[in-house]
Amino acid sequence: MPERISVVEKITKANDQLAELNRIRLDENKVFAMNLMASPGAGKTSLIERSLPLLADRFRLGVIEGDLATNLDADRAAAAGATSVQINTGSCHLDAPMVKQGLNELELSELDIVIVENVGNLICPASWDLGTHKSVLIASVPEGDDKPFKYPSMYRGVDMLVINKIDLLPYVSFDMERFKQGVEALNEGVVTFPLSCVTGEGIDAWVGWVAELALEQNS
Repeated sequence: MPERISVVEKITKANDQLAELNRIRLDENKVFAMNLMASPGAGKTSLIERSLPLLADRFRLGVIEGDLATNLDADRAAAAGATSVQINTGSCHLDAPMVKQGLNELELSELDIVIVENVGNLICPASWDLGTHKSVLIASVPEGDDKPFKYPSMYRGVDMLVINKIDLLPYVSFDMERFKQGVEALNEGVVTFPLSCVTGEGIDAWVGWVAELALEQNS
């Protein structure tokens, strides 16, 4: 058992070292990068599709799509106006070497923002630093209000939380106050944006947050 722990520690340490190099590379090119995480179907790609047209008039955009096998999400991001790179992970999460590969395929000097869409999963992605500047978790109303209690490591480690599909609140059993209390207990004061990718409610506030951080990085 101690040998196995040692091997795992070596793997994560090597990942973290490469993640820091990814971050330095982004900083040198004045590119703001964020890691979008969520369970399958929570709305990562939909949020990207909604956000890109609102950012495209001010920023040059790139997307790194992590998926088990297909190019579907990368195609959607490209159709929404971003330079898009697909990484087929074959596993349940992206890691720093995979993101390095994606960065190698992007011309960073011609970009201002890179959005990394992680594999749909609420467990594995929480443990892997990719070298992005911010980690964003997308929760969705149909998933239920108990997710912070079931997946504490994911909620504890993010910089920002999106609560998607609020247009469904009248139709599903979701206690917003219980959900927020669970989040606050794990990640006090985390920036939170309730929104709907269908109706557009709350999207402007989210895009404004992204734009503000990108301008800070680009300056």
